[in-house]
Amino acid sequence: MEAGTRGMHWKLLLLFCLLADGMSQDFGQTQFICTSVPKDMDICAATLQNSVPGEDLKSTVMQLRETVLQQKETIMNQKETIRELTSKLTRCESQSASEPGDARVGGRRKEMGTKNTMGDVSRGPTDTLAQLSQTLQSLKQRLENLEQFSRNNNSVQANSLKDLLQNKIDDLEKQVLSRVNGLEEGKPGLRNESEQRGRVESTLTSLHQRITDLEKGQKDNRPLDKFQLTFPLRTNYMYAKVKKSLPEMYAFTVCMWLKSNASPGVGTPFSYAVPGQANELVLIEWGNNPMEMLINDKVAKLPFLINDGKWHHICITWTTRDGVWEAYQDGVMRGNGDSLAPYHPIKPQGVLILGQEQDTLGGGFDATQAFVGDMANFNIWDRKLSVGEIYNLATCSSKALVGNVFSWLETSIEIYGGASKWTFEACRQLN
Repeated sequence: MEAGTRGMHWKLLLLFCLLADGMSQDFGQTQFICTSVPKDMDICAATLQNSVPGEDLKSTVMQLRETVLQQKETIMNQKETIRELTSKLTRCESQSASEPGDARVGGRRKEMGTKNTMGDVSRGPTDTLAQLSQTLQSLKQRLENLEQFSRNNNSVQANSLKDLLQNKIDDLEKQVLSRVNGLEEGKPGLRNESEQRGRVESTLTSLHQRITDLEKGQKDNRPLDKFQLTFPLRTNYMYAKVKKSLPEMYAFTVCMWLKSNASPGVGTPFSYAVPGQANELVLIEWGNNPMEMLINDKVAKLPFLINDGKWHHICITWTTRDGVWEAYQDGVMRGNGDSLAPYHPIKPQGVLILGQEQDTLGGGFDATQAFVGDMANFNIWDRKLSVGEIYNLATCSSKALVGNVFSWLETSIEIYGGASKWTFEACRQLN
């Protein structure tokens, strides 16, 4: 019995030493000392003799228990936080791979508080692939035309360049196919979708330029004004830029041929921005609204109906005196008005863009406002043309004038993002 009691005492002493060792890690400078006890001495007396009061021991054990519980609670909270963060990250990754980006509303409509209803264009991977596929198809069609030209003319150089361009298109198609596979398998590589799209679009622009250079070989005899611009997709990167700015104008006439069946709204055939005013001169049809002419952010609604997939000739005249304007479609005046930015001259030193609406000088394009269709014979005069002069333009009369501010010439514009040039002669190719 006595031996059993001594064994129990030693077990208690060992437990106390283990507790003391664990507590020494949590209480800073405090030290716990284990002291050997003679076998004939009572352990409680030895404890008292070594100045370790029983109440202190009990308090120490309670503190240890409380510390362990607190640590356990902290660990549980951290695990819950990790689970929440993991869940949020998974949802974000899923959304970035499947949800379209929000379409941005143009600068004028943000300022006026009007909602853009043109139909938001998804910038997700699926729509991007569709756009790239259509652009590739357009480029391949142009290459087929070059092949026919090469066969007819037996041009070795044209064949060599054609083969090089065909290889580039094949590489691009592989990239598109790879991205399709990524969509089907849900690969995380789609997180870099914007960067990948930028690289592909840059390659498309370079490829388009090479094809354009090659096509020049069969256009040497074509007049510089006998061409059309084609904008096949509603994007924020496909446009043409006029190489020179406009002068200060107290009156103008702007005319062009347009063909589009885009809905809702054909978009922005042209926009002219100057420092401090992105909407100095803009022609735009967005959403289910009628076409509008903007001058210094002031708006006139125009009575044009042109999104039927047929060629139409349109002209707009304007004078700063009283802001008087007239709108002509196919040689006939369809509407007129006044008080459109009266006594505000069109400012010089701006940027003239075809196919996009500018929210900043030379940029800030919004895909929902982009022009989709064909354009030709875009001309600007610094005066109001007469009814007869406009009719001559719409009927392709030999007396038709060309713009004295800007005239439609291939050498006067630069194209970007996959917009293309095709041979066009007004009134001979209509509809």
